[in-house]
Amino acid sequence: MSDNILTSNTIELNAQFSSKEEAIRYVGGLLHNGGYVEEAYIDKMLEREEVTSTFMGNYVAIPHGTEDAKKSVKETGLAVVTVPDGVDFGDGNIVKLLIGIAGKGDEHLQILSQIAIVCSEEENIDTILNAQSKEEIISIFNEVN
Repeated sequence: MSDNILTSNTIELNAQFSSKEEAIRYVGGLLHNGGYVEEAYIDKMLEREEVTSTFMGNYVAIPHGTEDAKKSVKETGLAVVTVPDGVDFGDGNIVKLLIGIAGKGDEHLQILSQIAIVCSEEENIDTILNAQSKEEIISIFNEVN
């Protein structure tokens, strides 16, 4: 697995979105622009969201592609976007932290478990949401990186 699965190029602070689809497309775009995925992966992220929500609780969503999207993954990567005003993910679920994942092979399982550890602590989520720099976010996710 690459050492640089999360870089300042795939982090966006204080974004605003009018819809869940816009938010997922944006996160997917960061993964695409970072060279982690082909553009087709973004549609697979939206397809995945239709099957089951990637909302995890604690204001966190982890958008990722469907199983057949793996062929669109060039290398394992993460994208992190903070949305202080939140974006509605349906059923009253408000997301303020989006963590987009692209995993090569089975690497996404390892990343998901590490993200779960970071996000299980509410104080970590607060720290991420209040981060003033991309470097702060990278240091919080260092265990994943």
